[in-house]
Amino acid sequence: MHAYRSQTCAELNAKDVGNTVRLSGWVHRVRDHGGILFIDLRDHYGMTQLICDPDSAAFSDVEKVRSEWCIRIDGEVKARDPELVNANIPTGEIEVFVREIEVLGKVNGDLPLQVFGEQEYPEETRLRYRYLDLRREKMQRNMILRSDVVSSIRKRMWDQEFKEFQTPIITASSPEGARDFLVPSRLHPGKFYALPQAPQQFKQLLMVSGFDKYFQIAPCFRDEDPRADRSPTDFYQLDLEMSFVEQQDVFDTIQPVLTGIFEEFGGGRPVDQEWPQISYKDAALWYGSDKPDLRNPIKMQVVSEHFAGSGFAIFAKLLEQEGTEIRAIPAPKGGSRKFCDRMNAFAQKEGLPGMGYIFWRDQGEGMEAAGPLAKNIGPERTEAIRVQLGLGVGDAAFFLGGKPKAFEAVAGRARNVIGEELGLTDKERFAFAWIVDFPIYEKDETTGKIDFEHNPFSMPQGGMDALHGDPLDVLGYQYDLACNGYELVSGAIRNHRPEIMFKAFEIAGYGEDEVRKRFGGMVNAFQYGAPPHGGCAAGIDRIVMLLAEENNIREVILFPMNQRAEDMMMNAPNDPMPDQLMELGLRVIPQD
Repeated sequence: MHAYRSQTCAELNAKDVGNTVRLSGWVHRVRDHGGILFIDLRDHYGMTQLICDPDSAAFSDVEKVRSEWCIRIDGEVKARDPELVNANIPTGEIEVFVREIEVLGKVNGDLPLQVFGEQEYPEETRLRYRYLDLRREKMQRNMILRSDVVSSIRKRMWDQEFKEFQTPIITASSPEGARDFLVPSRLHPGKFYALPQAPQQFKQLLMVSGFDKYFQIAPCFRDEDPRADRSPTDFYQLDLEMSFVEQQDVFDTIQPVLTGIFEEFGGGRPVDQEWPQISYKDAALWYGSDKPDLRNPIKMQVVSEHFAGSGFAIFAKLLEQEGTEIRAIPAPKGGSRKFCDRMNAFAQKEGLPGMGYIFWRDQGEGMEAAGPLAKNIGPERTEAIRVQLGLGVGDAAFFLGGKPKAFEAVAGRARNVIGEELGLTDKERFAFAWIVDFPIYEKDETTGKIDFEHNPFSMPQGGMDALHGDPLDVLGYQYDLACNGYELVSGAIRNHRPEIMFKAFEIAGYGEDEVRKRFGGMVNAFQYGAPPHGGCAAGIDRIVMLLAEENNIREVILFPMNQRAEDMMMNAPNDPMPDQLMELGLRVIPQD
């Protein structure tokens, strides 16, 4: 017999009754029923109930075991009494009478967290003792899901004739939207490598090298501020690139892969088959976000004309300033003063003075518009707003004004809250949308400096001709895919023409020498017959997070950092040893 097991803890059933078996695993829980001991033995695959009484030679040893001890037992498979069969587990028809036991690993002291049960523990505790946390059923399920998703992605990419290649982990620093993690060089004192924020330049170089379709499950490293849907250090993405393609070709490639993944692992929830293409400008207007949740049907609208010159002085005077407008958030079924006051308080918590509102109620002989705004602008303007928004009795509308960039994000969050609270958001669905036509440049309101809004490697729509007008009007062949309020994919058709690249960077304040210094490998390669190419990257962690119905990305990462970018289990980051610093020619300057 094998040294540790003849079967796993999920394999035994009624046909094994009478057999002698060997099992190994962890003690999930121990129950003493009047001198008869019951142990649920757990391994990665499942659970088997063990039984031991004083007739067993192993009884005195079995009495000593405690939760999460790792043990090996030999015993005889017995049928459970019919009334004690557990139909919820595959081994529920049998139990194993323990004849012999060996303790493979004890628990020393008290468990910092229990594996059995559904108790909640502080995240710091869970991350410090992640190896125990990962034994829990939910975490095992999440990590198996992640593994299965990655496996399925690979098969789907291979089926589309993509080739999987691995790109370097140690490389040169490259400005790609986040801070680099720098790695000092021992052989070249004073110089540094960087961990790649993404395989961006390498995958483009693969296209120059003549490979037509590339992908990899790529680790990416970015020194970013953490949030619920973003790791502060590293993450994985499905990275892909193709030659001789246009934007729609990329969409047509990735859509069946993601549709298949969400249908396969989404637990039966419907997956939208039509993925609308929404311009960045429209997404900001309608949803207040470039990653809108289309499960919520609410669309915001501009209603400036109804407040211009009106009796509501705040909005009327605001509209006299250049670049301002008033937007409305329709709220079907939100027509009560209590709800309107609650949303006004929400806006104040978000840092705004508040949100104006109008709600419509039945007054017996007709409909009445209520709220401070309605009184100030009068019935004619109020009715025009109602008609434009398509609202009626029992509905409401909320209003925000100013320069859109100052209130768009809050408006978007308010839209989400309204959809949730009024039951308008369809939670049992995956809704996708391509966000397209991103501006290539943005202007710093304080300094007036023009810089890249998004990916600096995107091909401008219109090519070189587009770069001779107002930079803020230049759009890129650049796109994101949103799903249920999260950005899942980002990509672009690349700028493969050196002369266009130099001009694009010149507008953002980077001279040709600087571009060659930062991106020399890619710029040089583009001198030798670079093909048109494009691609995208899909976030593995966020995909699994959505499929697992989790709200925090750390629930689907094996060993994540905490919110302070610390590994509590491995004690990272930690202080380097003096001889390490000397070897690298470095010293640490204390920060005040």
